[in-house]
Amino acid sequence: MSPLRKMSTPPQPNPAPEFIPQFDLSCQYAAIGEEIRTALERVLSSQQFVLGREGTALEEEIAALCGVAHGVGVASGTDALILALRACGVEPGDEVLLPTSTFVATGSAVSALGAKPVFADIRPETYNLDPSELERRVTPRTRAIIAVHLYGLAADMDPIVAFAKSRKLPLIEDCAQAIGAVYGGRRVGSLGNAACLSFYPTKNLGAYGDSGMIVTNSAEIAARLRPLRNHGQTAKYLSSEPGWNSRLDEIQAAILRVKLRYLADWQGARRSNAAEYTRLLQQVPGIMPPHEPEGCEHVYHQYTIRSERRDALQQHLAARKIASTVYYPHPLHLQPLYAQLGYKSGHFPHAERAAKEVLSLPMYPELRKDQISRVVEAIAEFVKC
Repeated sequence: MSPLRKMSTPPQPNPAPEFIPQFDLSCQYAAIGEEIRTALERVLSSQQFVLGREGTALEEEIAALCGVAHGVGVASGTDALILALRACGVEPGDEVLLPTSTFVATGSAVSALGAKPVFADIRPETYNLDPSELERRVTPRTRAIIAVHLYGLAADMDPIVAFAKSRKLPLIEDCAQAIGAVYGGRRVGSLGNAACLSFYPTKNLGAYGDSGMIVTNSAEIAARLRPLRNHGQTAKYLSSEPGWNSRLDEIQAAILRVKLRYLADWQGARRSNAAEYTRLLQQVPGIMPPHEPEGCEHVYHQYTIRSERRDALQQHLAARKIASTVYYPHPLHLQPLYAQLGYKSGHFPHAERAAKEVLSLPMYPELRKDQISRVVEAIAEFVKC
């Protein structure tokens, strides 16, 4: 009987690489889903869905987080901007100064009131409003300033606040991407006359639909906002001016109150992930990681790098099942919406160059260190090509 031959094991194909998304809410829900369902049941049992106890409690909790006295819940971050501008006295024909590097809602909120957005350039290392631009852009028709805290990093607020006070202009913070961020020991949302928050689902504190809030230390502004968000009613069925139907509903408020308890931990995880990205990217030439100025605490709504070969890099990552996103490829002054304002390419060179070079990498609290390593390895591979 011939001896049995040793059977060789055929080579196994390498497993397909895991897809790394830009953002993933499924891990978050797996961890807190039971608490979310309990909160929803509480609202359903109450049968109160608008302007109830959940919304009032959330307003107090968000105001405390931001270090201010008042919170006014509204239906979206965009509505927050519109109502804050209106409460600060912006009217048709007025001008509002704002950075050109931002989501279109920052500008369209101004347009919704019949006012004119006047754009300003950014600092290339932070992507936020360059305070030196304000003196160049202000006119006798300027009625307000919006400072955007882009990607989770506070704008340089001291000179912006000083300029606003010197011109007696209300200053509104767009905190849609930066809840919890710190500037000079203070939380964003407490630095201007009013601040606008978005709870869109992908935000660091996200609802399960649209919702937003305005926070302020001004009792006068808060008192103005509450009727504005509710058809201008100062009493039931008694309206003293046109208003909006813009109320943060009880279901979203209850969801956000659950999530708010975890926000500090999630922000800590984002900062830890950002530190790991930055540590690894220090060894990769030609890539500019995010900058965190002294005295600031970035909350990394996005981890945004720069590359002169951005589009090719994004394609390289996609081929390796790594998602990435460009926020925002078209500065506001070059949007078709504002063609009639007469801005051209070259008017805001720092913003225009950033729009061609920025790329946001996967970033969420549950992102693993091995996933970060894989992203950076893919970037390093691209750089060597």
